[in-house]
Amino acid sequence: MWLIVVCIAVAAAFPIWGAISIVISLILGYYLIPILRRLKAGQSIREDGPQTHLVKSGTPTIGGIIFLFTIIIVNVLARNLNLDSLMILFSTLAFGAVGLIDDYIKVVKKRNLGLTAKQKLFLQIFVACILLAYQYSGGEDSTDMIIPISMSRINLPVFLYIPFIIFVVVGTVNSVNLTDGLDGLSSGVTIICMTFFGIVAYKLQNMGIAMFCLIFASALIGFLFYNKYPAKVFMGDTGSLALGGAVSAIAILLNLPLILPIAGGIYFIETLSVIIQVVSFKTRGKRVFLMAPLHHHFEQLVWKETKVVAVFYVVELILCVISYFMIF
Repeated sequence: MWLIVVCIAVAAAFPIWGAISIVISLILGYYLIPILRRLKAGQSIREDGPQTHLVKSGTPTIGGIIFLFTIIIVNVLARNLNLDSLMILFSTLAFGAVGLIDDYIKVVKKRNLGLTAKQKLFLQIFVACILLAYQYSGGEDSTDMIIPISMSRINLPVFLYIPFIIFVVVGTVNSVNLTDGLDGLSSGVTIICMTFFGIVAYKLQNMGIAMFCLIFASALIGFLFYNKYPAKVFMGDTGSLALGGAVSAIAILLNLPLILPIAGGIYFIETLSVIIQVVSFKTRGKRVFLMAPLHHHFEQLVWKETKVVAVFYVVELILCVISYFMIF
């Protein structure tokens, strides 16, 4: 029911381009999923993960290309190609490319390691630096950050701003990646998050970013048709890293990186659960959660996968509503 409400909100904002995005995403999914099957791009399921997930082994992955192609096509058709939109598109596709390389090595080439952690981190920091350079090119005010609630602005000195923004980008990208563990979880949460940022951008009179957000949300709605439980396709790192790249770029270009821990609360709760689990086990020899990230903890409590996803959707929606009233 909540998703129907979100769909109506997206369609009401940009009825033509929202509808076109959904339709193109559905069409691409219809044709690309069989191609991924023929390429034998099936997902390998970790044996140390929830046992209920073993039946998902072989489900096509790298499905993120469905919504990535969609946002390229629709933004071009809509002529939504101002500098901010192009920078967000670059961040999305660049991080998606890092994920695609990793997916290709692991899934198609059947090399389990994929990219090393150091290689991934280097590439992510490199893309984050390009985004940072673009933001700096906008002048002194472009590096201001809006403080939620007070709506005052803070301008960090360069030696603090640079590492902070890199941390925000890389942290968000990997947080979204951790969230992508259940059918429809990351895609549905990001629909809500993108819709929130689209509304915020509209209120801030940045129509280019507003349209980009709502085109992206609509593309994800089409993708969710195939990604919802039981998933016919997974987005893979191709999709999850791209989502993180888009969300972080949008927040930075709107001068709102400080709202991300709340508006993207599910991403950060998932990451925090992993950090707590690792620190607790290494220092105390005990686990806080039955399994991390947090969505697996609830699965171990014998919650149905669909229930976990629904609850996380509701929490994300509440957090986005709170975030809205913290800004306006």
